[in-house]
Amino acid sequence: MKQHLIVKLRALPATGFDPPQWQRFIFDKSRVVETLTPAFDALLQSLGVRFWVTREYELMRAEGSPLEAAQGLERTFRVIFQQDVTLPPDLTPRVAALPSIEEARLIAVVETPLPVPQLSLRTSLTQRAGDLIHLPYAHALTRGDPKVTIAVLDTGVDSSHPELVGKVGSRKDFVNLTGLDTSDFVGDFLGLDDAPDDEVGHGTHVSGIIAAKGLRMEEGVAPECKLMAVRVLATMERDGKRFGAGIVDNINTGIKYAVDQGADVINMSLGIRHMGGGLPHEDVIRYAVSKDVTVVAASGNDGTAERYYPGALDGVWAVGATDEQGELASFSSYGARISLVAPGSRVFSAFASGGYAHASGTSQASPFVAGSMALLKSFARQRGARLSNGDLADIVRHTCERSDSRMRSPRSGYGLLNLADAFKYLNHQLTGSTTRIM
Repeated sequence: MKQHLIVKLRALPATGFDPPQWQRFIFDKSRVVETLTPAFDALLQSLGVRFWVTREYELMRAEGSPLEAAQGLERTFRVIFQQDVTLPPDLTPRVAALPSIEEARLIAVVETPLPVPQLSLRTSLTQRAGDLIHLPYAHALTRGDPKVTIAVLDTGVDSSHPELVGKVGSRKDFVNLTGLDTSDFVGDFLGLDDAPDDEVGHGTHVSGIIAAKGLRMEEGVAPECKLMAVRVLATMERDGKRFGAGIVDNINTGIKYAVDQGADVINMSLGIRHMGGGLPHEDVIRYAVSKDVTVVAASGNDGTAERYYPGALDGVWAVGATDEQGELASFSSYGARISLVAPGSRVFSAFASGGYAHASGTSQASPFVAGSMALLKSFARQRGARLSNGDLADIVRHTCERSDSRMRSPRSGYGLLNLADAFKYLNHQLTGSTTRIM
């Protein structure tokens, strides 16, 4: 992979302009497009740089859908340079300054710290995490619906783990760092394929919290729902510390894939800082929300007001973490507008290579919420109704256990998830004479 430049145009070129999607182009160069706009072409020609133009996103149909057009996804292209060249440091601002260009950025690897797991053979002797959110009450009503899908965008999923066998439907690996500095990476960081294997354990731990069978651990929050495994993070190791790392724009592609493959809920136990340009994931998250996909993300683990994305974006459920007693964990970040909190300390779950581990972080709290959103959607679906993101927000606003007298706290949002009250409230809405949920 040569260096890539992401370019969003203000308007589409003339009719008939139809470059191939970039992932397909990497493997099949039978259709080549080497022009974008006259001004862009002239600038690159003056620098002696040859390039190919590809689409950034796979479109739902050739001309794009109205929802894709509303977020400019059909106007977003990936320019691939044909040779390894030394680009001038001011290339991106020069491209962005062209009248036909709305925004431009070079792809870059970003890092997100991964909670350090403690491998274990047995669950904690303290209160079960599910009890803190009254999960047994919810499971008495529903354990999920196979037609409700939760996409896990993470380090992959060990789909052969005994707790997860038969749970994973659609799967995709979007990690491909070819051509970039990979000296700090370990494991699989090359190629785009349909094998999102988890070499780290983080994505498997998250998936276990959502959908585990409950063989040697607490049963997952939504064990009857389907998982979608979308690998967007490789493993970086530096000074004995591990980071999940990936290319923001490849993560974006993973988000759109999950939406277009029919995910009802997306869990992103990851977060990156804003490093200039447009907000990370903004266009494609707006696309997901416009299709009423529920996007749940970890708020961060540094205990500060630092903003991590996508959790800090409008429409995303930003999740903070509690300790084993249900009190706000000291490491839980609050820069995002926190929606609610869930268990995130010493959570026992599945791990890579068939193992089990304890781990702490908002990474663990997020899947409790993602699974719970899927449970609520399942319960409504089984009664012939459909929950919108607005409906879910209404339920959470009225049923969480608040941390203080305020309706919403900067550090804990509406409070600790309470599934007993959430299902009572939902059931009342579904059966009441003035039901508005459709």
